[in-house]
Amino acid sequence: MSEHLTVVNHPLVQHKLTLMREKDTSTAGFRRLLREISLLLAYEVTRGLDLTTKHIETPICAMDAPILDGKKLALISILRAGNGLLDGILELIPAARVGFIGLYRDPATLKPVQYYYKVPAELEERIVIVVDPMLATGNSSVAAIDLLKKSGARNIRFLCLLAAPEGIKRMTEAHPDVPIVTAAVDSHLNAHGYIVPGLGDAGDRMFGTK
Repeated sequence: MSEHLTVVNHPLVQHKLTLMREKDTSTAGFRRLLREISLLLAYEVTRGLDLTTKHIETPICAMDAPILDGKKLALISILRAGNGLLDGILELIPAARVGFIGLYRDPATLKPVQYYYKVPAELEERIVIVVDPMLATGNSSVAAIDLLKKSGARNIRFLCLLAAPEGIKRMTEAHPDVPIVTAAVDSHLNAHGYIVPGLGDAGDRMFGTK
């Protein structure tokens, strides 16, 4: 485990990931598992958040108790598949601000093309968590983080379900200050830019499209 990369090897995460990989898992099952696993991954990506104290009254006595410090987190979904991770994370952090970056991969060049960008204000004062189930070539993720940095974001973390070595290398070179949290690092990318063994197209499996 490096400072840049964290693989969450919790037994529940690994169990749910295996069920998601199976090609016969239904759309409903895949969606439910993604929601569950994203909540578990959110515990890891939010580790080390700054705390302050708040003076409260318990039913027994007064105390200074820990509470999150600073502005609300910003969750940024790389459309469309990133939205599947949002649900679970928002269960854990319901007050988070949410933004969306629309990127699609040109099938010929595998390069990202932007079509939508809407993010919360004051990113420079927020911890920003970028979510996308797959870190494959890394091109879309790098492009998204480029945009967020132009908008002022300084404290960025990237959360994905699966990563390929090629994507990790691309991200590490382009944004060495952005830690990656993932459930697994798979073998490689195939000629079409898909992660092997992977789980197919996360967006198609989540939304039931082909």
